[in-house]
Amino acid sequence: MAVTEPVPPELGDPILELLNGFIVELRNAGLPVSLTENLDAMEAVRHVPIGERETFKYALAATLVKHANHWKAFETVFEVYFSLRGQEYSIGDGADDLPEMDDEGEEGQEGAGDQQGGGGGENLTPEELAEMLFQALMRGDQQMMRGVARQSVKRYAGMEPGRPVGGTYYLYRTLRNLDLEGVLERLLEQEQNDEGEASEFEQRLQRDEYQTRIDQLQKEIEAEIRRRLVADRGVEAMAKTLRKPLPEDVDFMHASREEMASLRKAIYPLTRKLASRLQRKRRHGRKGPLDFRRTVRASLSYGGVPAEPKFRNPKPHKPEIFVIADISGSVAAFARFTLHLVYAISGQFSKVRAFVFIDGLDEVTRYFEGVEDINEAVHRVNTEADVVWVDGHSDYGHALGVFWEKYGKDIGPRTSIMILGDARNNYHASESWIIKEMKEKARQVHWLNPEPRSYWDTGDSIVGEYAQYTDGCFEVRNLRQLEAFVEHLA
Repeated sequence: MAVTEPVPPELGDPILELLNGFIVELRNAGLPVSLTENLDAMEAVRHVPIGERETFKYALAATLVKHANHWKAFETVFEVYFSLRGQEYSIGDGADDLPEMDDEGEEGQEGAGDQQGGGGGENLTPEELAEMLFQALMRGDQQMMRGVARQSVKRYAGMEPGRPVGGTYYLYRTLRNLDLEGVLERLLEQEQNDEGEASEFEQRLQRDEYQTRIDQLQKEIEAEIRRRLVADRGVEAMAKTLRKPLPEDVDFMHASREEMASLRKAIYPLTRKLASRLQRKRRHGRKGPLDFRRTVRASLSYGGVPAEPKFRNPKPHKPEIFVIADISGSVAAFARFTLHLVYAISGQFSKVRAFVFIDGLDEVTRYFEGVEDINEAVHRVNTEADVVWVDGHSDYGHALGVFWEKYGKDIGPRTSIMILGDARNNYHASESWIIKEMKEKARQVHWLNPEPRSYWDTGDSIVGEYAQYTDGCFEVRNLRQLEAFVEHLA
């Protein structure tokens, strides 16, 4: 949807069009950009020249980014929309057609952006380019590194116009030819020859310094590839290609290892909020028994009529949490998240009992007690828990039966039960009466389902049969939905 907010007259049409497209793409990526923030961004760019690229970027970020988790998405969109443009970044004209750029020319174009690539060197041999790379990293020469990055992409990436290949492939081809690990060892060897034998600590500092320069060179190469892809495919197409879900929208079922690591960090604040929600509900939702003495004393003001009954304060008690989680193969990725959630909840409540099941069920509370490393607890759950009864395929009915037989007596009016699973029962008996009995004995029963709501009650899913006896069945596939569930408890 096009942005139609009024704009300052000082902004020209090209930058206005670019900024509008930029903000639309931010919204498509999931960043909440309001009308006010849009106007703030326009006001900010009036005072910052677009040539001062880093300052320009942070000026926009200050007005448009409200959460640290959104920074990566913002930076990706910025690098696409405000990448350097020009004929020199086109693909397919042949390496020899690229304009010659010497150091003086580079300095003259500094105003166009800090990431302007160095040029020239089309006639360099691979050995000469490798030597230029070595010298650039040895001296930490930013200008030379940009030039090397540009020449390396032009020479080694093999980019072709219209070729449906991602930037990662071109990056791999370029880095493979540069052999940066070998360059790093050569740099360290040269440093040792020049400066003499260094202590272990000094060697570590040198390695870190050179590694930082190499990382910077790699970023320059990535930027150069991105600029050429934008020139070939257009801004909107590249933005759509690079668009990734925000951390709070990452599906638990398809999260990568890196995404799971960031999700684990976000779980703990949510569990603290969950704890505060339950405590608040306990504090305001119930009254204690009638205080007869205070009621009689208050009745003296009304001529002996007990018009203002007084109640005792409810005795504070800590909530008891039962977590029953499906860890079968159909929800394997969600199960990993579930176990981390159980671990985080255990840190917030003193009375948490955890159960896992496939077609059998076992209590795993002891695996999370006094454990510093969550991976150790997860490993023990996966290897020691007795959760297979017959064939290791989900059987909710039998697992619930085992739970009710062994642990049903422990459920009381202070118990909150969270069941996590997709309710795909492989056409076994549902035994849904057990959920009904849980609801009658427990304070509340909630079901968290990692499947999209449109998949519920399709195939062997019987979540609707269970959900009718719960206090709520929620689709929880990402952090945003988990947070909405926690808010629902308020």
